[in-house]
Amino acid sequence: MTAPAAGLSRFSINQMTVKQLSLPELTEACVRLGVPGVGLWREPVRAYGVEAAAKLVRDAGLAVTTLCRGGFLTAVEARARAEALADNRAAIDEAATLGTDTLVLVSGGLPEGDKDLPAARERIADALAELAPYAAERGVRLAIEPLHPMFASDRCVVSTLDQALDLAERFPADRVGVAVDTYHIWWDDRAPAAVARAAERIFTFQLADWTTPLPAGVLNGRGQIGDGSIDMRAWRERVDAAGYTGPIEVELFNDELWARDGVELLTEITRRYVTHTW
Repeated sequence: MTAPAAGLSRFSINQMTVKQLSLPELTEACVRLGVPGVGLWREPVRAYGVEAAAKLVRDAGLAVTTLCRGGFLTAVEARARAEALADNRAAIDEAATLGTDTLVLVSGGLPEGDKDLPAARERIADALAELAPYAAERGVRLAIEPLHPMFASDRCVVSTLDQALDLAERFPADRVGVAVDTYHIWWDDRAPAAVARAAERIFTFQLADWTTPLPAGVLNGRGQIGDGSIDMRAWRERVDAAGYTGPIEVELFNDELWARDGVELLTEITRRYVTHTW
């Protein structure tokens, strides 16, 4: 093996991090490098075929650690709300087929013309009340992911881990929890206490570094592990101290990284993960 496999027992690679690799290419590279888990993304999985993707990954002996993403639950208009709920039920079904127990939710931004953040968060809670029982019947947990405040208007009105927990704690701890992503919470001095508060509601732990300047559009600005301002080891220790023992998933959106050879990039990420997380 060309990667430090002994240190990868909890490592998972999100499919979007190396989206230049097809699913078969990604699967083959993970097996060769000793990567035990993958976080899958709905669009490329659907393009490949959900059942076919499940078989491919299962036959390779890989764990599907998460499915991204559900959510976008802030619509006001009845038809848009019904469509969002239907799409999330489909995402739950896909997660179950793929064999993962965790669907990551990006909650959604403000509808056009709306300026009421608290009301938007309440609509998320209303949607979760409908989706959580459906997910539980299929063995899938819903992980609310807070996104950095720069995404509050268009992608996610849930900006802090405390806000995510305020929503999750309305539901049983084995049904609705949170995704802890270093990229989105590292700046918040209340986040370490929120990690301890989250405890058994931490359903996934994701890594990406913070590098500046951010690119135009900011979405694809997640930095390679070790290139930025985030102390990955400290965050891993906090999450472990809260009782989380599950997979640690690297999720990067970065145009410069996507332009590189995918297998070479994945190899580099495994080394960076071991060096900076442990």
